[in-house]
Amino acid sequence: MLVSTKEIEVRYAETDQMGVVYHANYLIWMELGRTQLIKDLGFNYAEMEKDGIISPVLDIQASYKKPLHYGENAIIKTWIEEYDGLRVSYGYEIYTEEGEIAVTGMSKHVCVKKESFRPISVKKHYPIWHEAYEKAKKHSVNV
Repeated sequence: MLVSTKEIEVRYAETDQMGVVYHANYLIWMELGRTQLIKDLGFNYAEMEKDGIISPVLDIQASYKKPLHYGENAIIKTWIEEYDGLRVSYGYEIYTEEGEIAVTGMSKHVCVKKESFRPISVKKHYPIWHEAYEKAKKHSVNV
């Protein structure tokens, strides 16, 4: 499978009173990883939105292993966990600079028409995206 990597510097505003990254910020970082994966596949999510298609989150999970702090770098690894032509699940691992896992996660999405929130078939409406997602999820590479 294709695994995308995105590195970010932890900003002061992302930390809490304990000096560690506030838990909800990891969800934002997952979005950054997802956007990077889509770019690495050669696509642009903003272009899909211009067509009136959005991709809301159906489910999201995060498991916290080790805190990150202001001034450190976080490395976000993102891949396609599952894809069936309608729904897609992305997998995430967020690492410290030392290569230790800070967070693992998963998010599930579906593409819908913005005005009605009715699901669409990616396979039917975006066959090139569909093909790329199928290919990206099949190739085995260790995360």
